[in-house]
Amino acid sequence: MRCKYKVGIILAVVGGIVVAGLPALADDDERSDYAPHKPEAQQFVHGAPSIPSEAWTLAAGGRIYDTWWDALDRPEPEETNPAYPVAVNAKQSGGVTWRCKECHGWDYLGKDGIYRKGSHFTGIKGIMDAAGRPVAELAALLRDANHPYTRDMISDEEMLRVAAFVSRGLVDMRTFIDYETRKVNAGDVERGRELFQTICAACHGFDGRLLDWGEDGGHSYVGTEAAEVPDEVMNKILNAHPGVQMVNLRALPLDDAIAVLAYAATLPVE
Repeated sequence: MRCKYKVGIILAVVGGIVVAGLPALADDDERSDYAPHKPEAQQFVHGAPSIPSEAWTLAAGGRIYDTWWDALDRPEPEETNPAYPVAVNAKQSGGVTWRCKECHGWDYLGKDGIYRKGSHFTGIKGIMDAAGRPVAELAALLRDANHPYTRDMISDEEMLRVAAFVSRGLVDMRTFIDYETRKVNAGDVERGRELFQTICAACHGFDGRLLDWGEDGGHSYVGTEAAEVPDEVMNKILNAHPGVQMVNLRALPLDDAIAVLAYAATLPVE
């Protein structure tokens, strides 16, 4: 049992049951900060219920889409993914190139979304067009040459969760994020306040500043992350951060998740 996880920025958003004071990893940051979760949390963090619900299945698939080795308690690949498009001067290397989000984006739009420019551009299309396709068909597609995951990396059962997430769990973030400014522009802030203060504040404090992931004298709080990378934050609100004992809002109406995002973006950034 590895009992380790790479801590990501959106731990700050959903106020799950996480260990306070852990550092986060910004979108373009390649730091490697690790901390153990408690052994008794292993089943919740990396296991599966005997009768999985739809909400659990979609969230689990979303965590694999995020960072499958943390979600599944597997070793992180060291070599660059052979399918990663280095020929188009894509700028990443190593384990990060095995993350689904690295090519298809947090918003699932790939080259046509927020990753249309910057250090995460790959020229690869998104997966929004795959929404609604049969799960078995998508699972087979995820075993082709463009997705060189072995069954030791992601088992067939686990790949079905990813396929279910793609088929039934994607959200069009253009309805609540301004793609020119990358800012939240929709959502019931007062409803978000209710949810944040009764769920998220347990770990993050009422003002979102109980945990601070800043470096070199700077600060990085819940509000900081929601304001800067709301697309990534939304994934963690809906699916939780992989490898962390943390709740998600997948079982609640989508409007509630958008509300939490909208409220989080109003919290102090410093």
